[in-house]
Amino acid sequence: MSAPTLSIQQAATHSNVSVHTLRYYERIGLLPPIARDANGQRRYTERDLGAVNTLLRLRATGMPIQGMKRFAELFAQGEGAIPERLALLEEHQKAVHQRILELQTNLEAIDGKIKIYRKNTQVIPDSKSNSRGVGGSL
Repeated sequence: MSAPTLSIQQAATHSNVSVHTLRYYERIGLLPPIARDANGQRRYTERDLGAVNTLLRLRATGMPIQGMKRFAELFAQGEGAIPERLALLEEHQKAVHQRILELQTNLEAIDGKIKIYRKNTQVIPDSKSNSRGVGGSL
């Protein structure tokens, strides 16, 4: 007895992506060719869904399509390519950490500006106040 499979619509719903995205990922080589039933309809396995999930996480963390393609190529090469996959993921991990630091710095600046605006909105502004806005800068 074979493991249950999902149609492309079911796989899209399960993965929270569009059918178009699944077809696109297969077309550009991010996913290996998906098995088809006797009617030619794609049938997604649990392994296929795992690959989709990994690709979605890489995309969500900002990995470019070329990096995702390289990861998919290395995955297709099997266990012998694990050191290269690891190196690619570690490089991406560094980039994600750097992006998080940048976002945190920017968030702190926004938080500071919000505090200034909240403090200044508690005081009724004078109609003759500086026309450049609260704090003199954006």
